[in-house]
This record gives sequence, C-alpha cells and structure tokens, in this order.
Amino acid sequence: MPRVDGLTERQARVLQTIVQQYIETAEPAGSSAVARRCRLGISSASVRNTMGELETGGYLFHTHASSGRIPTDRAYRAYVDGLMRHEPPSELERERLASEVVVVTGGAIEEILRRAAQVLGVLTQELGVAVAPVLDQAVLERLELVRVSSERLLVVLTLESGFMRTIFLEVPSTVATEEVERVARVLNERLAGLPLGEIRASVAERLRDADGSREGSRLFNVFVEQREGVFDARPDGGLLLGSSQQLADQPEFASKDRMRSLLELTERRDLLQSALDAHRQRGLTITIGAENRDPSLSEFTLVTASYRRGELTGVVGVLGPTRMPYDKVIGLVEHTSRLVEGLLT
Repeated sequence: MPRVDGLTERQARVLQTIVQQYIETAEPAGSSAVARRCRLGISSASVRNTMGELETGGYLFHTHASSGRIPTDRAYRAYVDGLMRHEPPSELERERLASEVVVVTGGAIEEILRRAAQVLGVLTQELGVAVAPVLDQAVLERLELVRVSSERLLVVLTLESGFMRTIFLEVPSTVATEEVERVARVLNERLAGLPLGEIRASVAERLRDADGSREGSRLFNVFVEQREGVFDARPDGGLLLGSSQQLADQPEFASKDRMRSLLELTERRDLLQSALDAHRQRGLTITIGAENRDPSLSEFTLVTASYRRGELTGVVGVLGPTRMPYDKVIGLVEHTSRLVEGLLT
C-alpha cells in the first residue's frame, strides 16, 4: 500500500490514482473514474470526500465547482517520494540509448552529451538537457591539427582526464600543410602537460619566441587571439539541449502563448545553465514546479542525474511540464547518466 507521511492509506491511494490518471490523460480526474480505478471498494461519494480532504491539504485543486481535481506540485512531490513505482528502462530503450550514444565512444565529450540529450528527449517526450564538466584543471595530453579546407582547421584536444575536445578554427589560406604540421609540433612541445586554464592564461607568453615562416607566425597568432575559444574549459557554457519538438506536442503547449513561453525558455541559456549547475553534485535530482529557484520554471519539472570522471562532474536529464511520467523518466535519466559515465571512464 502506498504511504505518505500525514496521509491515511485511503488518501494515499486516491492521490496516487489521481496523479497517474492526470499524467496519462491531462484531464482533471473525476470521482467516479477514480473510484473505478483505485479499487478500494468505496463509492464515488466517498472518493469525493477524500478528494476534498486532499484539496484542503494542498495536494489537489479544481478550476470550477463541477470539475475534477488536478494535482499540485505538492501532489507530484508526494508521488515521487512515496507513491510511485520505479520503472526501469525497457530492453528496447536501453538498446536505443546504446546505439545512439555508445557509437561516439572516444569522441568529443560535447558530442557524447549532445546525443545523450537528443535520445533522452525522444524516449521521454520531454526536452533533453546536458551540461559538460568544467575542464579548467584538465591537462592537455596532445593537440592535433587537421585541415578540412583551405581556410579551416579542425583542432583536436585530447586531455589526460580521458575527455576529447574538437574545435573548428578559421586560418589564413596561405598557410601550407607542412607549416600546419610544424605549428602542431611546436604547440605540443610548449603546451602539452599543462591544464587548459593555465594554457589560456599563458599561451601568448609561451608562443612569443616561436620561430617560423610568416605564415606560421600568423597561425601562432590565431591561437593566441582565439585562446578563449580554443582552450575554453566549457564552450557555450557547456549547455547542450535536445529538440523542443517533443515538448511542443504536449497538451500544455497547445496555445500560442504557452508555446511562445516555451520557446523563450529554451533561448534563455543562462537560466537553464544556472538551474542545471545547481544539480551538478547531487546525484539524482527532481525539482518540481515552484521548487525551482527561478519563477520562469515554476510550471516545469527538471529531472537530472550527475555523472563523474575523477573530480570532473556534469549532469544529464530532461525538462518538461510538471505533468510528467516520473516513473519512466527517472529510470531513463539514471540509466543515461551511468552510460555517459561509463563512456568517459
């Protein structure tokens, strides 16, 4: 029998039934439907009385006198903490995650997390989110320069922590391939073995007397001028988002105003970054509605799980309306965080 401190067994069962029904249908729960579903052997009138008690306790509300009840944030919290049965990912879902994420083993950390956010969004029908770790203390093991066009290089940074970073860099078209290779050797001689934060702070001094042709000097200058981007410990704030299309299809965003609010929210990277950073060191975290610090997130739930590689941490998860299938979402988020952690290890 489900239990919540302060609730009787009947209240807990009725609340569990209402939350599950509302998650499935997005429609207010009526007493007759709840009486049939909760299987307590009580009449709809008894259920109606119990619903009134729950409303007084702050677990339910209704829009007008004759309507059914809708769960509050407090109801969802009670459901997550004591009424919900956890549902592990199905074999098909685990295979989907593995096929989408594991395929990039050995690739850039941003690509691993980007794919994790995308597939989480598809599987949960929420907005997949991820935050990369801050790499200031990560030590550069080696640097490679790969020419992809006459004016573009792919810079590949391999870090001793096991992470890999890739950055595209615009360069003068007159720099010969042989000069690119020589510049790469010099960069490795002078920068390998240093943390990214130290490289950003000292690269100008370390390359000041680097010998080379005019074209080579110009390329060294590109690395000095673009050091904040090339050796950035957290490009774009480290925030990666899946597609918002899954959220857009949910009933909560049927109106144009609600859809506009959703789109504005996904564009506020600073807000999402701050909310996710608060989850970085906390394992599995579920923040429901008004529990979020920023009022802009008061109608959303954020479910995240942290991953760790040594002292470096980040999070993966989903953002969606408070009417969320928590039993399924939590299992998928936890499984994905373990998958990401395994790839980084």
